[in-house]
Amino acid sequence: MKSFRTIKPYLIENANALLLGLVSLIVVDLLQLIIPRIIKKAIDDLTIGIITSSHLFRYALYLFGIALLIGVARFFWRYFLFGTSRKIEESLRNRLFSHLQTLSLNYFHEKTTGDLMAHATNDIDAVRMAFGIGLVAVTDALILGILSIAFMAYISPLLTFFAVLPMPLIAILTFKFSPLLYQRFQQVQATFSRLTEKVRESVAGIRVIKAYVQEEKNLKGFEDISREYAEKNMYLVNIWGMLFPVIMLVSDLGTGIILLLGGRLTIIQSITPGDFVAFFTYLGLLTWPMVAIGWVINLIQRARASMERINRILDTQPEIRDETPMVHACGTLKGEIEFRDLTFSFLQGSRPVLKHISFIIRPGETVAIVGRIGSGKTTLLNLIPRLYDPSPDTIFIDGHEIHQIPLGTLRRSIGYAPQDIFVFSDTFQENITFGHPIAGADEVSERLKVVQLYDEVMAYPDGLSTIIGERGVTLSGGQKQRLAIARTLLPNTPILILDDVLSSVDTQTEERILKELKKTMSGRTCLMVSHRLSSVRDADRIYVLDEGEIREQGSHEELVANHGIYADIWFKQRLETELEEADREAGNARSF
Repeated sequence: MKSFRTIKPYLIENANALLLGLVSLIVVDLLQLIIPRIIKKAIDDLTIGIITSSHLFRYALYLFGIALLIGVARFFWRYFLFGTSRKIEESLRNRLFSHLQTLSLNYFHEKTTGDLMAHATNDIDAVRMAFGIGLVAVTDALILGILSIAFMAYISPLLTFFAVLPMPLIAILTFKFSPLLYQRFQQVQATFSRLTEKVRESVAGIRVIKAYVQEEKNLKGFEDISREYAEKNMYLVNIWGMLFPVIMLVSDLGTGIILLLGGRLTIIQSITPGDFVAFFTYLGLLTWPMVAIGWVINLIQRARASMERINRILDTQPEIRDETPMVHACGTLKGEIEFRDLTFSFLQGSRPVLKHISFIIRPGETVAIVGRIGSGKTTLLNLIPRLYDPSPDTIFIDGHEIHQIPLGTLRRSIGYAPQDIFVFSDTFQENITFGHPIAGADEVSERLKVVQLYDEVMAYPDGLSTIIGERGVTLSGGQKQRLAIARTLLPNTPILILDDVLSSVDTQTEERILKELKKTMSGRTCLMVSHRLSSVRDADRIYVLDEGEIREQGSHEELVANHGIYADIWFKQRLETELEEADREAGNARSF
């Protein structure tokens, strides 16, 4: 039961509803046990010929009344027990989702989306089943099973002995089959995770699949995983399919024995015909608890396997979290950033991505980080909001060691437009106000004008209320980037981080955006990364990274005059631009 420790608070929280549900269920079981006694009395009276029509009517009335009470009580136990299982499901899913949001980026690099989706759906559903119908089956097995045996023993201890004789065999079978059920359900869930991930990946990448005409290959890959999932389920069905018929076989053999012995006892008048019928009725009631034993074992093993998978996530501690001592009085950050001999590796002992980075950015300065692909530019930016964790005493903001600043304060003080733009399947308004929900339409419109996107958005029939589509499928790369910049500018944070967010924008639009950005960024500390050097030439200071180290620093003019890495990249890009303009002019001349 250690696997279910996570559920304990939710059981305590819903204790009253569980108690009412169990009481209602016990009432149903007790009422069902009264019915055979009424039938016994009616049959015995009929046998000796002392019954009248009024007596039969009274017995029928008793049965009608009990049936009505059973119906009412059955509604309440279903309402409370099944309702509680749904509440447990909701609470557990919310807790899982909440915990996932606290985990660091490295965790999501290691886990597939399909696996996490399987935890949030199939696994939690298995837990719900165990605490819903599973709890009902356990209660019935205990209450209905024990009391049925007690009533049977009251009628005939000898017949009861033969009736319960198969039970140890059932217990042994379920005990033997239980580990197999657990192992095979683990395999089913693991394959379901892969199947979910395949569907997610195929839907997300459908444009690439179609562009390369790989529908058949993708379908084959899906069919392979789907076949494996079906096979794993069949392995599980084989175990469950053997266990259930064996339980029923043992139960039916016991019924045959009771028919033979009970009939003889009735003939020799050791028991009355009414007792014989009542005994068989109780034996019928006992069949469900015997079947429920195997079913409950199956449900519990499924839930146990699922809870262990869920607990592994809940027990995972975020690598990046608030540490003590914290600077509680730091308030809003001003924007001074200092790097002190920063060296960083993604994995301990691996080759450093950044080496001995040291420089200071004053509040309100615009600093650019440039360099060849893979030089560590994006990694450096990700360390500032602690998306990855730097070593202690290597990054300081406003003089405070970065680990001493509460994560909430740190990240609320930074507007970050990452290189990998993510657009939510929502409206323009909701996407832009994502980090600043209280912003009004006027503020949103102002930011859209800064990034030269206002006219394009307003050209849609619904304007800001236009649904963008999943992951911004209806937008171009340049529109997504400009939307991301607008989202970043809206909260008016003291620090801005723009990671190559103009790479998909044409040069003319880029110039207009940079002109407006210069006004918006006034007084705010800004770090920019760009492969297009024309985007950063007006920065107060430019740092050139190469193989994780700062090789050059200075203004645009100083770096060009230095004839180093920056100058080499600058002249190559300028030559490419001149060639493009020449081709464009030649094309226009031919058209003319």
